[in-house]
Amino acid sequence: PMKKVKALSPKGIILSGGPASVYERGAPRCDPQLLRMGIPILGICYGMQLISHLLGGEVAYSEKREYGKVRLVLDQGGKLFKGVGRKGAHLQVWMRHGDQIRELPSGFDRVAHSSNTPFAAIEDPQKKIYGLQFHPEVVHTQKGSDLIRNFLFRICDCKDLWTMRSFMEQSMGELRERIG
Repeated sequence: PMKKVKALSPKGIILSGGPASVYERGAPRCDPQLLRMGIPILGICYGMQLISHLLGGEVAYSEKREYGKVRLVLDQGGKLFKGVGRKGAHLQVWMRHGDQIRELPSGFDRVAHSSNTPFAAIEDPQKKIYGLQFHPEVVHTQKGSDLIRNFLFRICDCKDLWTMRSFMEQSMGELRERIG
């Protein structure tokens, strides 16, 4: 599988959330080598827990599960939160988890926390690995789309080239090739 990932030459990888626990038999996993490739990685919810688990952090059952709107407190800035808020800022985010990180892997810093989640956002900028315990992709998270944009354009250095016109032109070209 790692050869396939390398062949794709990804600019970045997002490990998504999910209902599993990193300790469950059959829980989704990636090859730990993925985390050592130097490709920017963003782990969301379960994805962040998996990153922490694979790199030697401690993930454990949370005594208080979180589901719904939560007040996030920023402990520091960083590339992921650029333009989103400064140290001490508060954001409303959406969480849904039963496990949480208790101890960070070596090299990681806490970027944000909530009253119940000591590590709600983490990063290791040297390894280009970032994690969010909350879900930036849902409308209930303030500035969530800004966080995703920062990951794509500031961290992964992707280019914002997509337009409806370019999509239509590409689609029409592909259809012409297939249909004739």
